[in-house]
Amino acid sequence: MTGLTLHNYFRSSTSIPLRAALNLKGLGYTYVAHHLRKSEQRAAGYLTVNPQGLVPSLVLADGTVLTQSLAIIEYIDETHPEPPLLPAGAVDRARVRALAYAIACEIHPLNNLRVLARLKSAFGADEEATSLWFRHWVDETFAPLETLLAGDPRTGRFCHGGSPGLADLCLYAQVVNNRRFGVDMDPYPTIARIFQACADIPAFADAAPERQPDAE
Repeated sequence: MTGLTLHNYFRSSTSIPLRAALNLKGLGYTYVAHHLRKSEQRAAGYLTVNPQGLVPSLVLADGTVLTQSLAIIEYIDETHPEPPLLPAGAVDRARVRALAYAIACEIHPLNNLRVLARLKSAFGADEEATSLWFRHWVDETFAPLETLLAGDPRTGRFCHGGSPGLADLCLYAQVVNNRRFGVDMDPYPTIARIFQACADIPAFADAAPERQPDAE
């Protein structure tokens, strides 16, 4: 697959896992940045690409636009199956998806930039209050996630076995984002260990915010 264009933002917790997935698959892409704090994702030009005004979006060589990070990652996995991001068995695939969705669906929607900005504008939350909000919703999911990972023999070096997959992409991005809000990782040793295993892989490290061309 060539001619890919990735619309994203260096710090976006949904852009990070997609960048890592593209890297794992060895897929190059043109990087297009949209500064979320400057509302560039709401510019008319980008709304013609993604009417939701969200990142990431992936534009294929034929002009097809894919949106929603997890949907894009699964598309990439289906069209470029090596290395696989989901295990072979249906039950194991369900487990990996559940781990990924716990982060992507339970933490991210409550802690993304739109929500944090709304807390400030509509309810007068200051920086400390928004950080408390962020940490609360991380802890609400990380506590049971730690139990699920630590107590399952299918957990290996990564969330499921010895190779990184869909759940690891989400976990890595969330822990990276947590650092900005002072989330204490001591209660989550299994999550922290898996994060470090991911961070040691160049495909993940190269997807980190500080390595992107729009990093501030």
